[in-house]
Amino acid sequence: MKKSLLVLIFPVILMSSCALIKKSPAPSNEYENYQEDLTSSRITFPDLEEQVEKSETGPKNTEEVLPADEDLEIALNNLKESNKAEMYWSGYTVLVYSGVDRDLAFKTRNDLFSYFPDFKTDIQYQQPRYLVKVGKFVNRIEALTYYHQLKESYPSSRIIQDRFLRDGYVIPEPVTDGQKQN
Repeated sequence: MKKSLLVLIFPVILMSSCALIKKSPAPSNEYENYQEDLTSSRITFPDLEEQVEKSETGPKNTEEVLPADEDLEIALNNLKESNKAEMYWSGYTVLVYSGVDRDLAFKTRNDLFSYFPDFKTDIQYQQPRYLVKVGKFVNRIEALTYYHQLKESYPSSRIIQDRFLRDGYVIPEPVTDGQKQN
């Protein structure tokens, strides 16, 4: 009895709930010609408007604009001088081998000398591992050409960031007590 009653009531509830859902009417065209003028409430920047007007009309003074070559040259020379004072420079290198096997590290370095004589190869020991690196590059793009050539023979190679001692940098000698007295 309960089942038959539920079977009768359920469709009635379902149909009555569908009648409650109303479709929204089609949008009316009552706002079709709506316009609003907001110029009175907008923020204005008089200085900016003057600059825009000046830039559109071009420079009003007739004096010649000098090139910045001299200033640029001075700035570049200052940058060179400040860079000379730095002991190290940051760049990229291709790491071909990294491991604890000394014999394999030296074999890798010797193979690189044989197969790639144009590549500058360096071996370093950072306890407990040996590093075989190729090249010193300012940016990563320069290292990519070496990397692609080495990747075929050495699949574990990768480009890493590194710091290099600046060429021609003279490490200042430490001051001893005897030098202080003179």
